[in-house]
Amino acid sequence: MSKAKLTILYGEGDEDVLANQATAIEKAGHTVQKALGRKGIDEALKKSKFDLVVLGASLTRNDRHHLPYMAKKANAETRILVLHADGTRHPYVDGCTDTGASLENVLAKIASMAGAVPVAAGAAAGR
Repeated sequence: MSKAKLTILYGEGDEDVLANQATAIEKAGHTVQKALGRKGIDEALKKSKFDLVVLGASLTRNDRHHLPYMAKKANAETRILVLHADGTRHPYVDGCTDTGASLENVLAKIASMAGAVPVAAGAAAGR
């Protein structure tokens, strides 16, 4: 069984966290576009389509709440993973991790979400 390769937009509020975590996600076999802060994420969403948007723990709580709406508005098929949040009450969040979740836990969550990406999203990404 082969792993699905995702096109991921990964956003954080801290540049060092963004660089380190994005590298780990790329090593897991995914294509990652990095975005710093709310403005960077908004701009990326307007320019490209993504299979998965990962909103990191160093973003503000307000950003982690607002940006899922923006991602779904840009592309309704995009899946949303919010780190360090309770996404069960947010209608646009497809997955979340608990505060303090390890990088391995985050990678496992991404892998589990890979099978749930619609085929159309992959086709739109040129695969």
